Amino acid sequence: MTTTPAVPDPAQLAAFDRDGFLILRDALTPDDRDHAADAAAHLLNGDRMVCRDRSDDGKDGFRGVVALDDAFLPLVTNPGVLPTVVALLSPNIHLMSSNLIAMPSLPDEERTIRVPARHGWHRDMSSTLADLGIEGTPRLAIKVAYFLTDPGRDAGFTMFVPGSHTRTGPVTVPPGDIDPPGALTPDIGRYDVVLFENRTWHAGGLNRSGHTRLAVMMQYGYRWLNAVDDPSPALLDREDLGAVERQLLGARDRNPDGSVAREGSGGHPLTDWWQHLNTTPAR
Repeated sequence: MTTTPAVPDPAQLAAFDRDGFLILRDALTPDDRDHAADAAAHLLNGDRMVCRDRSDDGKDGFRGVVALDDAFLPLVTNPGVLPTVVALLSPNIHLMSSNLIAMPSLPDEERTIRVPARHGWHRDMSSTLADLGIEGTPRLAIKVAYFLTDPGRDAGFTMFVPGSHTRTGPVTVPPGDIDPPGALTPDIGRYDVVLFENRTWHAGGLNRSGHTRLAVMMQYGYRWLNAVDDPSPALLDREDLGAVERQLLGARDRNPDGSVAREGSGGHPLTDWWQHLNTTPAR
């Protein structure tokens, strides 16, 4: 991380606590956006099937993209985003998943999702909800949404219901409709980034733009949560990674000689990084 990290804004942290999502303005550099978009196009236009993620609604994409192209690595430690994620969770986190999602622009008559019978509104980490129940599920993870195609009214960007992370029941979609009352699409620019937590109700918007919508979703969660993506040991074998990158990419609690270290010691790189950035303890 060569760019000076952005000190978290207390007003933004409060807004996230209130709404369950947050827009970080100009948190993605033009170069990082362009490189990620080029890498996404290369993957999607190729014939690689390992880690490919497709569905019957036309979606295409890949899981674990940080291991598939170096263009996605700068997003892992994005200095315009990581401090806010740490402030909202803690330094004891790692990257749980990195998904590339490509949603085509479809006419309404061809849609199989985002229709009244299958509206698509959901919370993340559904297995946690099933095991702990809605009332017993805390904030466990935060997703960072990087949109690699231009915003617009019909671009199909992710929608949210503000404050829905505190609900103890599902959002209610009126019969014959596809969105619950109060749902909105954040007004974001080309280089803005959206953060949202695991309990926030969200859904992909309707893409009527005539262009495929590209997004990369990076999910951070506590290190004691299992990663969603397949392990990528080759990444951790690289000598060009810094300590913070190694922690986020899954380095375990180990001493320099490889022996087992005290539980939680693998979170020290981000803890030390945070203490140099901000004297206020993270949550």
